[in-house]
Amino acid sequence: MEWRSHIDALAFHPDGRQEQCVVHRRAFRTLLGFDPSPQDCECYFRANRAAFEAAARAKILEKNITSGLSFHLTSRDIARQLRSPSNAGPAKV
Repeated sequence: MEWRSHIDALAFHPDGRQEQCVVHRRAFRTLLGFDPSPQDCECYFRANRAAFEAAARAKILEKNITSGLSFHLTSRDIARQLRSPSNAGPAKV
């Protein structure tokens, strides 16, 4: 996981794939309910990594994203997984 300041987003490699999955700070703002710092975003990601990974897997399957293509998650993609019974509720920063 790394913060990419030039695009104001957090990037990670879901499930060990080569391509990056990107989550813009705007998505974190919606999820957290305030304008988060990059550190706030990183903390939220760490606390909810299972939901981010699940959202990435779901998007890969839904959009048939082939290996080698980077993609992004929206706040809706992540919120859907946070509400899933298999994931604990959202953690606050």
